[in-house]
Amino acid sequence: MFKLTSSPHTHSGALTANVMLWVMLAMLPALGAQVYYFGYGVLIQAFLALSFAFLLELAVTKLRQKKAFFYVGDFSGSLTALILAMAIPPYAPYWVILIGTFCAILIGKHVYGGLGQNLFNPAMVGYVILLVSFPVPMTSWMPATQLFAQAPSFADAWHLIFTGQTLAGLDLHQLSASIDGLTQATPLNALNTSISKGLQSMAEFNQLPILQNSLPFAYEHWFVGIGWAQVNLCFLMGGLFLIFKRIIHWQIPFALLATFFVLCTLQWLSSDIAPNPFWQLLSGATMFGAFFIATDPVTASITPKGKLFFGALIGFLLYLIRYFGGYPDAMAFAVLLANICVPLIDHYTRPRVAGHFRKGK
Repeated sequence: MFKLTSSPHTHSGALTANVMLWVMLAMLPALGAQVYYFGYGVLIQAFLALSFAFLLELAVTKLRQKKAFFYVGDFSGSLTALILAMAIPPYAPYWVILIGTFCAILIGKHVYGGLGQNLFNPAMVGYVILLVSFPVPMTSWMPATQLFAQAPSFADAWHLIFTGQTLAGLDLHQLSASIDGLTQATPLNALNTSISKGLQSMAEFNQLPILQNSLPFAYEHWFVGIGWAQVNLCFLMGGLFLIFKRIIHWQIPFALLATFFVLCTLQWLSSDIAPNPFWQLLSGATMFGAFFIATDPVTASITPKGKLFFGALIGFLLYLIRYFGGYPDAMAFAVLLANICVPLIDHYTRPRVAGHFRKGK
């Protein structure tokens, strides 16, 4: 006799490990672009996050009396750590990534019982806790290294993360202030700040040194952030690769980006101080979130129609928070708020069982 148990039935972790490795592989082009445009800090953050996540997974599984290396070997904790490392500023203090990884692995994942039982995306749980608790280091992004006369070296990056200063004794603010007085701000941060100070037109905003003209024949509108657009394009390439490999489904990224693009287009057509929709698509974590965060198989909707609603909801929330909220990027908040709605979305979008009729027929 076979021993039967109720669903869900578990399978070998090999498939999960393969999926996680494919996702991390697809992130490598964007990781390389981040290193090229924003310096070596992201490599150091990734090393710290991956190492600490491995130790945390070992400790937690030991305390839970589980097979430690079996659970560590699914690489879900490694993927969470890498996503978090690529989401925070490259030169944030070392304790920021350690706290974020701790919160992501323990609060975002193991508190609920581990992989497959968590309600919220673990990496975004860690990111939001950091953003709310430590807003200054979490918003201290440096401009692209191409704008510096001499980009920070690997040794400078190491000292910035662990001591707060380069080998020459300069901190982040002093480094960034050398670029026409620009402080640590992303294009989205800079836009929100400019609007709050009474920005009159996008032509005025486009004079910032962190922006570059992508289409010379449309001078007033088609600027993108140096580094940010390139990193987003790399995430787009990686995401399309995952769809091609059938690691993720197309519905969530498509619905998210389409909804966000349409709403941004309407805003652009109705306002003189709204950036063009392509600017929004290539700013912040738009492509990162659409292909690598929102598509988390555990916390996203699982029905075909539900995936479309889930992605559209994230795109709608992303638009609302970016244009009318207090957080310029908003991808993490949009994903976590949509995670709350997943049970409801799945309930009302379940495919009809063969041989059954809808109520009332």
